[in-house]
Amino acid sequence: MIARRVLVAGRVQGVFFRATCAERAEAEGVAGWVRNLPDGRVEACFEGDAAAVERMVAWCGQGPPAARVTAVEVHEAEPTGAAGFEVR
Repeated sequence: MIARRVLVAGRVQGVFFRATCAERAEAEGVAGWVRNLPDGRVEACFEGDAAAVERMVAWCGQGPPAARVTAVEVHEAEPTGAAGFEVR
């Protein structure tokens, strides 16, 4: 069980990034949340099986078809025991 906090920059708001992220996280069995930030970035926290979390982090580098990701920051985080995935 691992957790990662991800900050994604580029054209990532208004392109269904959060909704698509939530769908993929649920399909991967990853818990956590995703939200828009006031500066135009998207922030997400993923928690679960190491391989599934790493797949979600990798997905953030591309995002949904309309997104144009220019940068991804990945930070280690402490697992909190979260259940389910939430769009904030």
